[in-house]
Amino acid sequence: MSAKNRSFAADLAGAIEAPDDPPARPSRLGMGVLAGRSTRLAELATGALVNRATELVDPARCRMWHGHNRDYAALSEERCRDLIDSLKAQGKQEMPALVRRVRDDPDHDFEVISGARRHWSVSWLRSHNYPEFRFLVEIRELTDEEAFRLSDIENRAREDISDFERARDYLRALDAYYGGKQQEMAERINVTASWLSRYLDMARLPAEIIAAFQSPHDLGIKHVTQIKPLLKPEDRRSRVLAEGRRIANARASGESVPQAPADVVRMLAAAAEAPKKTGSPKRTGKVSSTVKTSGGTEILRVDGHGRAGVTLTLLPKAGASRADAEHALGEILDRFWPAS
Repeated sequence: MSAKNRSFAADLAGAIEAPDDPPARPSRLGMGVLAGRSTRLAELATGALVNRATELVDPARCRMWHGHNRDYAALSEERCRDLIDSLKAQGKQEMPALVRRVRDDPDHDFEVISGARRHWSVSWLRSHNYPEFRFLVEIRELTDEEAFRLSDIENRAREDISDFERARDYLRALDAYYGGKQQEMAERINVTASWLSRYLDMARLPAEIIAAFQSPHDLGIKHVTQIKPLLKPEDRRSRVLAEGRRIANARASGESVPQAPADVVRMLAAAAEAPKKTGSPKRTGKVSSTVKTSGGTEILRVDGHGRAGVTLTLLPKAGASRADAEHALGEILDRFWPAS
């Protein structure tokens, strides 16, 4: 034993001598070791200090959680190029992915709650001449609802996850964890009801509309607020869905069709209008239509629109909430006064 270690052992022993034979002067080192350990245990017990396990694992032993909000199948070298280059430059993964253990799958030890791009990128590197790379994970004990909220918080500000991926995840979570109650879900994930409603509207778009776009990941929330008014009443909806099918079929057959989302939205909007009859009088813009909640409750009525403006009638006695009214007004603004 070195002199340094003998000194440490002697000081530690001196700190735990029997009470009936106390040392003349307490050892500062021994007391410091025990006091530090006691303080750390107290902090862990009260939650002031969080002791989380991290490991470097084989990504092949990790599966994606069924509730993961990213479209893993849509990941590619192009979509992950920035992360791949960063991993190669650093020589390792700096930020751990969040995982939890699985016990029902002999082929996997963990499922990834948040970190699909990191998992994909490390896997890609291992199969492309970088076998030394390991997948850095932080292991948590989480319920499904906790896993959803944790994944949402981490990914909400990321630009590399599409609005469509986020919308689809919110719609799944609405029924899976919150019994279909939008207000409860909004409060739980700390967003406004109108903000959440826009994403749910996106996830509920008909398949014909989504197919009209080159990729569902091209869809943005601003496009949804422009498309939703086109789906009422039923005759407009039928024309818009037919146009969505036509665009999708044309693209599939190799015909030249617009690729930009804004151009697709314009084509759908043009199809929404009924064809004019020859010799029919000019439209005056005095068209009455009602905006309703998803449950059918009336919110407001558009009594007419023209060069002078738009005439609206609010229907506060119909049973809709203030949040519903704010969302409906947002739709009207997007329709008649789109953002530049």
